[in-house]
Amino acid sequence: PDVLCLSAVLEDTVNQLSILGKIMPVSLQAHPDANKNTSFKTLITTTINKLVQSNITSMISSQLDAERNIKLKLLQQIQELIGSLTTSNRLVDQSMRQNPLTKDNLQKIQDDRHFCEEVLSDVHKEMLQRHNFQSLLNAVKMQKEKKLGLQRTIIKEEQGRRKIKQLQKQLQDIKKEKELEIQQRNEMIAHLKDQLQEMKAKSNMEGKYVKKNAENQVHQNQQHCQILEQKLKEEVETLKRKVDEEVRSHVGIEEYLKKHQTMLEEKVEFWMDKYDKDVEAKQHELNTLKSSKANDLERLQELTRKYTEYERVVVEDRIEKEKERRKREQEEIELKSAVKLQSWWRGTMVVKQIGPFSKKKKKGGKKGKKGKKGKKK
Repeated sequence: PDVLCLSAVLEDTVNQLSILGKIMPVSLQAHPDANKNTSFKTLITTTINKLVQSNITSMISSQLDAERNIKLKLLQQIQELIGSLTTSNRLVDQSMRQNPLTKDNLQKIQDDRHFCEEVLSDVHKEMLQRHNFQSLLNAVKMQKEKKLGLQRTIIKEEQGRRKIKQLQKQLQDIKKEKELEIQQRNEMIAHLKDQLQEMKAKSNMEGKYVKKNAENQVHQNQQHCQILEQKLKEEVETLKRKVDEEVRSHVGIEEYLKKHQTMLEEKVEFWMDKYDKDVEAKQHELNTLKSSKANDLERLQELTRKYTEYERVVVEDRIEKEKERRKREQEEIELKSAVKLQSWWRGTMVVKQIGPFSKKKKKGGKKGKKGKKGKKK
């Protein structure tokens, strides 16, 4: 029963929206009596708004009576849809009041009516077939996404406009800077042209001065060169005389050196012969010394061998004597020790009356007395 009621409400709403679309088409915007229809257009917009809100509210209330706890989230989404429709219709009303006869406003009303008609028609079919209104939620979701995309586009457009304004401002600043720079460069060019003219005049004057100065220097150099040439000629004559003198002295020195060389060659031959004779004599002496050295070396080796033997004998003799000396010393020490030991023992025997130094025992009675008397006598 609830589904049938909702279907009836939706069908009635769709029919009313269709009738409204046929009553006010978009072609009336150019009609001569369009001003008379302004209040009627506003009435149509308000009627669409109220009709959609009342039908959706009644559908939600009937649906919530059946499944209140299950459809709570769907209620929130549909309430958002109602709020967005209310806001959209409010904006349309404001636009209609400001400029009611524009083509955009009329087209917007027709688009909204057509959208509501299609959505409610789909919801009506879905209620009859599946007993739910998922298509309504999908339509709300699509409209939200479309609205977000439109907002992003608007934000990007605003950013682009601000960027364009900023770039235009920068362009104006750059243009002013370039104009100022061009003006400064033009002034610099004019200044450089003036300097160029001054430099040309100055260079002409300097050229004339340099030319005259060069001519004077050439004349002075010619005179100076003539003087130097005369001096050099005199020096050449002097050097020729000196060369002749040097040649004569060279010839004399050469003759003297040749004679001296002959004398030196004779002396060299003499000293070479003497060197050979001295070398032979010294070689003979060297051979004699080598032979005597060999003999002396053999004798030295023999003497060394004998010395080694004698030294060994002496060392052995010393060792034997040392042994005998130590033996005698040891015997003397032992003898002294034995004498001391005997003396000590005798003293001990005397003190303790041991051995031959002990007291003799007395014999008995009369014999003892007689003995004493005899001793007294």
